[in-house]
Amino acid sequence: MKTILYLLFLSMASIAMGQNNITGIVTDAETGEGLPFVNIYFPQLEKGTTTDFDGIFNIENLPSGSYSLVYSFVGYGTKSMNLVIPTTDTISLTLSSSAIEMEAVIISTPFHKLQSDNVMKVERQTIKELKASGAVTLGEGISNIAGVEGVSTGLGITKPVIRGLSSNRVLVYTQGVRLENQQFGDEHGLGLSDAGVESVEVIKGPASLLYGSDALGGVLYINPEKFAHQNSSNADFGGTYFTNTQGYSTNAGYKASGEAFKVLFRGSVTEHADYNTADYRVTNTRFKEQDFKAGLGYQSTNFKTDFRYNVNHSKIGIPEAIGEQSTNKTPLLPYQELTNHIFSSRSTVFFNNSKLEFNLGYIYNNRNEFEDEHDHDHDHDHEEDHDEHEDEHHDEEHETLHPALQMKLKTANYDVKYHLPILGKFETIVGVQGMNQVNTNYGEEELIPNAVTNDFGILAMSHIHFEKFDIQLGARYDNRWLQIDNNINKTFNSFNGAFGVKTNLTENITARLNLATGFRAPNLAELTSDGVHHGTNRYEIGNIDLNNEQNFQTDLALEFKSEHIEFFVNGFYNHVNDYIYLSPNGTSINNTPVYNYVQDNSALYGGEIGLHFHPHPLDWLHYESSFETVTGKLDSGDYLPLIPANSINNTIRVEFDYKEETNMYAFVKLKSVFSQDNVSTFETATGSYNLLSAGFGGNIKVFNNDLSIIISGTNLTDKTYVNHLSRLKPDGIFNMGRNFSLGLTYSL
Repeated sequence: MKTILYLLFLSMASIAMGQNNITGIVTDAETGEGLPFVNIYFPQLEKGTTTDFDGIFNIENLPSGSYSLVYSFVGYGTKSMNLVIPTTDTISLTLSSSAIEMEAVIISTPFHKLQSDNVMKVERQTIKELKASGAVTLGEGISNIAGVEGVSTGLGITKPVIRGLSSNRVLVYTQGVRLENQQFGDEHGLGLSDAGVESVEVIKGPASLLYGSDALGGVLYINPEKFAHQNSSNADFGGTYFTNTQGYSTNAGYKASGEAFKVLFRGSVTEHADYNTADYRVTNTRFKEQDFKAGLGYQSTNFKTDFRYNVNHSKIGIPEAIGEQSTNKTPLLPYQELTNHIFSSRSTVFFNNSKLEFNLGYIYNNRNEFEDEHDHDHDHDHEEDHDEHEDEHHDEEHETLHPALQMKLKTANYDVKYHLPILGKFETIVGVQGMNQVNTNYGEEELIPNAVTNDFGILAMSHIHFEKFDIQLGARYDNRWLQIDNNINKTFNSFNGAFGVKTNLTENITARLNLATGFRAPNLAELTSDGVHHGTNRYEIGNIDLNNEQNFQTDLALEFKSEHIEFFVNGFYNHVNDYIYLSPNGTSINNTPVYNYVQDNSALYGGEIGLHFHPHPLDWLHYESSFETVTGKLDSGDYLPLIPANSINNTIRVEFDYKEETNMYAFVKLKSVFSQDNVSTFETATGSYNLLSAGFGGNIKVFNNDLSIIISGTNLTDKTYVNHLSRLKPDGIFNMGRNFSLGLTYSL
């Protein structure tokens, strides 16, 4: 009775003050008792709270409209509901116990749904989960996500591959804006640090409807860390040490939020020596990275905004051959020196039952590549104990060098979406997106010419809720205009559409079918190349008459969930018209084979199968298994390049909660990779291998604060192997051998 009177008092107070406040209670569905510490969250508003000891919650200063409310608690199934505000009713919510792990809100799709509510299948992993697997970098970590791999050049450079498509066919979003950093190049990495990142989401399949050109193969959506909860502050610092590279990564951050304003800061430093195989160190895979992130937020009843800035400076060695054997962390020639500035602003204005979102971004990418012709004749085959004088000589030599290649890429982009008032079963979004990009050369070499790119797109999308199923559909038109060297103008246009449906075939089986088209305009390298591409030993010639790549993909996903077992099957077929690829023409220039950019229709097909077994009452025990496969072929019958080998992952994981403030986990994982013999005309085949990894960690209380511990080991058997997507495989250079990592993070 006391609880009910308290809730009634809060409701009456809200009405008296004329504010959009809500009150409610969350109870256990079986016992009827109030649940404390339940997370209550409005994803669209980025506002939430937790229940008190009696399961009661109260949230103030909410705008009018219909919003998705998500509530979750460890050991219970996550739920969501649409709530119309204002409301004078006390909200009664229930949660049922479940061994299924808590769901997270998906940000990369437009309606901010739980994955169980989403029509599109989206994979999501937190950075903490990726680090627990022993990943050294963000690029390496994303390869642990189902259907995702990475084209690597050592450890410092990794490019995402989604179901066999990469480079400009995969769009990367960070801080809510598209990342532009000359991603066309095989040896151009993400240029992002995992410090200050909360999670990674992957849309597998054409997402051109949402994001425009370059999202033909999918989207890698990187979510920055959230601000602190209202009227709270916290700080943390930590680091990770890696035995294989004798490297380390350290970071520290602080964030605070008041009634309206929020701030956050995070800085990190990373250094690694050449990675070690079972037989040798791979010369010049060393790299250094410094990263700084800052954020400022403001939120009132009908308006919220979020400004963020990230600067990333990295110095990355470009490996060529096995030579100097040392643990020095200063890159040798050749190397890249990159500085990437990302400014982003995300704002929302809330009207009565509708809202306007506008995201603005500016990215300044300064790419410098250093090489020295006489350095190629220098003997790097030094002894492992070379003296410090030589190291200082290298540093001084690098400081006096001028970049052989220097490109500055300046990109301004905008994304404006209006969420119309909900009409019956319809949620609808209309929007415009655009980009202005200027590429300028300053070095002696010119990899791609000076150019200006302008994009404009207009889109409309609806989510329709029926009793038995949900439908999502939309259409989009895009225009890209290129001006090259002030004398060549090219225009590309495309119209695309998407249709998806989700339904529960039974109480435990969910089906998703998505049909979508996508496109990609040819990049500057494909249109204008005329010279040797260093590191690949080929002379590349572009084709100014290339057409858009245009694809159509069918994606079917089936999921079974019960109290003890989760099982999924995802299958896709992706047909790409006018696929752009390199082909040798049989001639040579200066003893270097010539390759032309040409086009042919192609098809990619495959999918993923997975099992998660968590037997009751042993809810702390988890067995996970997954299989991934993709095949890519041209209509001519030739195989596409850089197609990942088939693989199977088997993981046994245990989780224990000793007290409210203490939880621990441990895992053992075996990754089995099949041989890849289906290769393109200029690729080498790779053999099969097995990689064993294990780790444990958790959170404990130290001086009344949380200490997070992660200890992991990868390639525990020190297997010598070559990943099919390694750019070092033509020289038979192995991937990284055994590595142990120890990570500690202390929260204040």
